[in-house]
Amino acid sequence: MTWTDWMDENKIILIAAACTVVGAGGCLVVLRVWLQGPNCRSKARLNGKTVVITGCNTGIGKETARDLSSRGARVVMLCRDLQKAKLAAEEIHKETGNAVVVYPLDLASLQSVRETAAKLKDAEPRIHILINNAGVMMCPRWETKDGFEMQLGTNHLGHFLLTMLLLDQLKASAPSRIINVSSIAHTRSGVTTYSLHPGVVQTDLGRHIHQSVNGFIHWAFHFFGNFFFKTVKKGAQTTIYCAIDERIATHTGKYYSDCAEKEPHPRGICDEDARRLWDTSLQLVELGQCNV
Repeated sequence: MTWTDWMDENKIILIAAACTVVGAGGCLVVLRVWLQGPNCRSKARLNGKTVVITGCNTGIGKETARDLSSRGARVVMLCRDLQKAKLAAEEIHKETGNAVVVYPLDLASLQSVRETAAKLKDAEPRIHILINNAGVMMCPRWETKDGFEMQLGTNHLGHFLLTMLLLDQLKASAPSRIINVSSIAHTRSGVTTYSLHPGVVQTDLGRHIHQSVNGFIHWAFHFFGNFFFKTVKKGAQTTIYCAIDERIATHTGKYYSDCAEKEPHPRGICDEDARRLWDTSLQLVELGQCNV
């Protein structure tokens, strides 16, 4: 057991000891460690497996790609900024020695999603893990190229269409997994699906917040974030856990946070709402009726 693992298991004891020995300052230090959350402890290898990750040229997506590549996976990066993606892919390849390839993907364009899926159909006949990681948050009132509100179009509809178009490759690679860092839909097709909350992480996801809030809130967000938010490495741990942990291989449709199963909000488990969202999403991305 590593020192970090031991600290994960003994957080309460550490906080109490710190407060006793060095007072509030020590308490804050240990609190920061506690807020970082646990590590994924699985030693699983991914040799011969193909992992597709969206939005992974920075932040927790990049850390996820780095970790899974180090386990032997062939990592396929789907990113809008090709220059950043190629630099990240080269960095990860140099560290791990394993194949890391890049394809362009703009989730704010359903045409781009279709084009990328078509390329993957020819180039990647087997996909063992799909990680829908990309997302935007608190952006101005922007619209996607298809006229959808940017957060709905990027975080949900783009990933929904991508997942549906890659589903045959995922089924062909069963047992395979779909991990939604921002939840889309649960499917039951020999492919296990997971949604997760990575925690509050210090990444550039909040890069648009200054356009949505006043200056003080923007300053406070980043000031306190430097101390209390998770690092990108820690923020990636639950994604990695859902992608590889052997103990949850059959736990389809579950919700996770801090490398553990959590109870989702009741609105997130309403079958009627899920059916409506599924049908509406199919209509909006023009797939027609489809049952999986």
